[in-house]
Amino acid sequence: MDLETLYKEAARAAQSAYAPYSRFRVGAALLAEDGSLHTGANVENRSYGLTVCAERSAVFSAVSKGKRRFTALAIAALDSDYPVGPCGACRQVLSEFMDKDAPVYFGGKDGRRESASIGELLPFDSLYDLAAR
Repeated sequence: MDLETLYKEAARAAQSAYAPYSRFRVGAALLAEDGSLHTGANVENRSYGLTVCAERSAVFSAVSKGKRRFTALAIAALDSDYPVGPCGACRQVLSEFMDKDAPVYFGGKDGRRESASIGELLPFDSLYDLAAR
């Protein structure tokens, strides 16, 4: 699956976001090593610290289905004027399940897209090599 198709799946997932406080809908589409697709959307909560980002939502959904390795991720921030990459917490979680060179493709509502590898998003990840692969 190409990155633009993956992005379209992320944008579709963002339509299901629960974002009544920020009104900032985000969707993620995660491609598993076996070719299966897993999506997630951000889910906010009045206790803002309990909010779950779209990226982690997608990872947790996939892991609960037995998937452990992912080859690409797309993130669609439908309400952003510019491409929005994953937050720090998501970068940590993604590095647990994706190789350093795995692409992350992200964009906002203006049509611009950015791409970076997990290694570029989380450089000097000293714990990366400790994960059982």
